[in-house]
Amino acid sequence: MTETEKLLRELIGIPSVNPAYLPAGNAYAGEQRMAQFVAKRARRAGLEVELQQVFPNRPNVLVRLAPKGKIRQRVLLAPHLDTVGGLGLPPPLGGVELPGQFFTPRIKGNRLYGRGACDTKGSVAVMLTALEELARGAQRPANTEITFAGLIDEESGQNGSRALVKSHFKADLAIVGEPTRLQVVTAHKGVVWLELRTLGRAAHGSHPELGINAVEDMARIVVVLLSEYAARLRSRKHPLLGQATINVGAMHGGSQPNVVPGECRSLIDRRTLPGETDAAVVKEIQRMIKTLKLKGGFKWRNIQGGPCPALQTDPKLSLVHLFFQCAGQSRAAAADFFSDAGVLSAGGLPSVLFGPGDIAQAHTPDEWVALEQLQRGKDLLVKFLCRLP
Repeated sequence: MTETEKLLRELIGIPSVNPAYLPAGNAYAGEQRMAQFVAKRARRAGLEVELQQVFPNRPNVLVRLAPKGKIRQRVLLAPHLDTVGGLGLPPPLGGVELPGQFFTPRIKGNRLYGRGACDTKGSVAVMLTALEELARGAQRPANTEITFAGLIDEESGQNGSRALVKSHFKADLAIVGEPTRLQVVTAHKGVVWLELRTLGRAAHGSHPELGINAVEDMARIVVVLLSEYAARLRSRKHPLLGQATINVGAMHGGSQPNVVPGECRSLIDRRTLPGETDAAVVKEIQRMIKTLKLKGGFKWRNIQGGPCPALQTDPKLSLVHLFFQCAGQSRAAAADFFSDAGVLSAGGLPSVLFGPGDIAQAHTPDEWVALEQLQRGKDLLVKFLCRLP
């Protein structure tokens, strides 16, 4: 058993479910135990450790490897410590009942199963053991400071990465741990989550003409968003990311058949491309809805913890180019999903994604990572870090 596999087994056994996915007070919630475990292990390896409190009992853990000489550049290794719940969904649809087997690592063939195996405790294990290997060896960079940052809350509001940026942390490259099948990813889509509300007037179902049906208004909005607006988005294409998209993920309205619904609510997921802003997205949706001349009122609100911009990092940056060489990669890769890299990049830290596992396994009940990717990921990362000046 490799040191990376052994560490991942231990990490899976430490529940660190994002509190957004569990009822208040659930014993499996929070990243505190993970942060303490990582801090204790890093101190044993002789590394400098700092706990950065973001919320009560929910700290980022920062582990630093100082260079031999003067610091001339900085590299950040940034996986997240939190996981989703049982079904990868927030309550009431999932996450309330968490079978103990989720936190019991299991080997089947060449796969290691368990909650967080690929998203992203596999990246935690790869990055931490790589840093420890450098600390033990003689090839420590002469002028590059390397920091491992185990971040909280990526699966909900990205408050860990937002707190790191707010602390004025600087790096010449951030390698964000995500399941990329060990590809170096330089671009991913952003996301805007909106709650749309139509406001009607309730009335008895036997006299619908006396009311204003909020569901009817919302249905008109949904139809135009998924037809005319979606068609418009298909014309916006990025060479790596493809097209911008919109999805209506939920719609709730009314109470019973014989009541004209006075309110209806929809949740919208709009995936953005580099260059698109939250404000511009909201304006174009508002303009489209305005043309419908709804019978009742309309309101909207952003339901994210902060901006989630798209990522686009220049593959020709010297550190990115070096990482490509070490990974044996000749062209840039992209991801559809959002990550902490978008927040870090917007905060002035050029960022890429890298880690073992496939996003197709993330958030699934039988989440797994290939053992071979754990070892190869650690070796590739060590190769890159050892080539830093």
